[in-house]
Amino acid sequence: NVFRAGLKDKEIDFVAVNDITDAKTLAHLLKYDSVHGKLPEVKLEDDTILVGERRLKALGERDPSNLPWKDLEVEIVIESTGIFRDRKGASKHLTAGAKKV
Repeated sequence: NVFRAGLKDKEIDFVAVNDITDAKTLAHLLKYDSVHGKLPEVKLEDDTILVGERRLKALGERDPSNLPWKDLEVEIVIESTGIFRDRKGASKHLTAGAKKV
């Protein structure tokens, strides 16, 4: 799991997660992962998932070109839906303001 591995590195700053499900469900799935085990420090504040001191904005946008990557100053997007695998699809994240996909 990229997120859990990244939690060990303070140089990596996760700023958002995009999924079609709601923030409450995302926080629950992150906290009670059936493969990787429980992550005890997960909380939810409105549309923000807190993991320890880290804050992730929970988004629910189906079209990556509409994501607020520019406003959130996102440098790298990890596209893991399996939907936007080619250059045309992945470039929608660039259109939204990400620097790399």
